[in-house]
Amino acid sequence: MNVPTPRKPAPDSIDATLALLRGADYIGDRALATVLFLALKMGRPLFLEGEAGVGKTEIAKVLAKTLGRRLIRLQCYEGLDVASAVYEWNYAGQMMAIRLAEATGETDRDRIEHDVFAERYLIKRPLLQALEPATEGAPVLLIDELDRTDEAFEAFLLEVLSDFQVTIPEIGTVKAVEPPIVIITSNRTREIHDALKRRCLYHWIDYPDAEREIAIVRAKVPGVSSRLTAEIVAFVQSIRKEDLFKSPGVAETLDWATALTELDAVVLDPAMVSDTLGVLLKYQDDITKMQGTKAKELVDQARAELRVGA
Repeated sequence: MNVPTPRKPAPDSIDATLALLRGADYIGDRALATVLFLALKMGRPLFLEGEAGVGKTEIAKVLAKTLGRRLIRLQCYEGLDVASAVYEWNYAGQMMAIRLAEATGETDRDRIEHDVFAERYLIKRPLLQALEPATEGAPVLLIDELDRTDEAFEAFLLEVLSDFQVTIPEIGTVKAVEPPIVIITSNRTREIHDALKRRCLYHWIDYPDAEREIAIVRAKVPGVSSRLTAEIVAFVQSIRKEDLFKSPGVAETLDWATALTELDAVVLDPAMVSDTLGVLLKYQDDITKMQGTKAKELVDQARAELRVGA
């Protein structure tokens, strides 16, 4: 389990926010730093949309690490409900408590009910955990891939984010003393309702340009040579222009750079590119389309572009 670093104050300017990101090897642009600074300053959730693998989730991890806060992650999926996201009761423990009370001759029903609904039988899920006070400060709450849930859960989440509180019928209302830092991500497989977006600041994270992607690879995979890094990024930038079912994200670029390093690659070789496309692309139709002659064409194109830019 990662222990958070000592609590640090939130950045006091856009430049300080940009430096905070880059200090954790997150190469973001000024537009992202601006909206992140405002979200922290205004205490508003930040809603991030973009293709999978462009670094949305990583922002929450960077904030938790650099600000010394606990990271609480709610991974969304179809069918996610209150029991999995907020709380549920330890029914087995409650039944044992009831039987023990009966065995000892306890007959006061109100007392038994009070005892079995004590907080020690409450199983706290991510949203409830995020409302609890902490000595290191309010946690970073990551609500990841919200678009995977249904509209019913989205409506419930709207209520939670409005007042940062949850009502548990048997106990009462639990309200955050200090609202958590909330990062919500979506891969836009469906549209999120405007009512939730209105409560958030919004930012679209796109694929980086070549210059920024080179900087990302150098920061995350420092063992790759400058030449190979440039060729990898030029190839990935070119392949994103092709008609693919799923273009590779930055995460795939980093995985591919790592894989090529493990194979002792010095420059891109069309045969090696074809053999390792499964690291970069995740659908067989895309891989088949890019193998062989097409891989060589894109490698040659990437090298030509680098010569022109040199």
